[in-house]
Amino acid sequence: MEKTWNNKAWFMVLPVLLLVAFSAVIPLMTVVNYSVQDTFGNNQFFWAGTDWFVQLLHSDRFWEALGRNLIFSVIILVVEIPLGIVIALNMPKKGLGVPVCLVLMALPLLIPWNVVGTIWQVFGRVDIGLLGNVLYSLGIDYNYVGNVSDAWITLIVMDIWHWTSLVVLLCYAGLVSIPDAYFQAAKIDGASRWSVFRYIQLPKMKRVLLIAVLLRFMDSFMIYTEPFVVTGGGPGNSTTFLSIDLVKMAIGQFDLGPAAAMSLVYFLIVLLLSWIFYTIMTSSDVQV
Repeated sequence: MEKTWNNKAWFMVLPVLLLVAFSAVIPLMTVVNYSVQDTFGNNQFFWAGTDWFVQLLHSDRFWEALGRNLIFSVIILVVEIPLGIVIALNMPKKGLGVPVCLVLMALPLLIPWNVVGTIWQVFGRVDIGLLGNVLYSLGIDYNYVGNVSDAWITLIVMDIWHWTSLVVLLCYAGLVSIPDAYFQAAKIDGASRWSVFRYIQLPKMKRVLLIAVLLRFMDSFMIYTEPFVVTGGGPGNSTTFLSIDLVKMAIGQFDLGPAAAMSLVYFLIVLLLSWIFYTIMTSSDVQV
């Protein structure tokens, strides 16, 4: 008997496809259009070809901002992933402590990005901020506005405070999904705590760790609101990441062509690095 296909289900998906096309594809095509043209206003455009891309790739400004992005993302991943795993391992798995810990972990994630930046901007001020005032009282010369190291430390600590909870919740979800039989067998075999983590917990968390690494990399690499609110990209250009530089170019300088080219290159870099992370973390994937 020949199997018949019912294509009416596509009508259910059509509204979603139209929404995605309207919110993603059309704006992307607009950016592509701007990236190969130049304009002086009045809706008049002039063909520029690949000039903006060539100019961008030969720009020290672009490579310096990209370097700052990579350094920031590497620091974030190196700190937040292990810290999230450690916290998740020490969270209670049963009892009243479970909902309490989950709520406390989720609280930082509920705060909008601009509010997080404002909180830490005030928190670090020497005159009215708790952190800045305490450090000043201890004789520590802390100034995230005028000192490059202080600015970087502030942004890194702020991001760790805001987003480590995401890693914790993902790792915790992976841990609680492990059947008790694994731990009972390990206990009978006299396995050490490290052996349990290495051969049972870590392999079972592999997929959620992949999600955590990808999410935290993409978010940290595209960070904009928090450093813009706290430091404005300063002191100098020390915390001017690609996202901040892109906004300055597009809105501040109104260089729409170069900004469009930069946004496309930025987009491709995020896709490429995310694919590299995904490939590396799944290349040794085995059924456990």
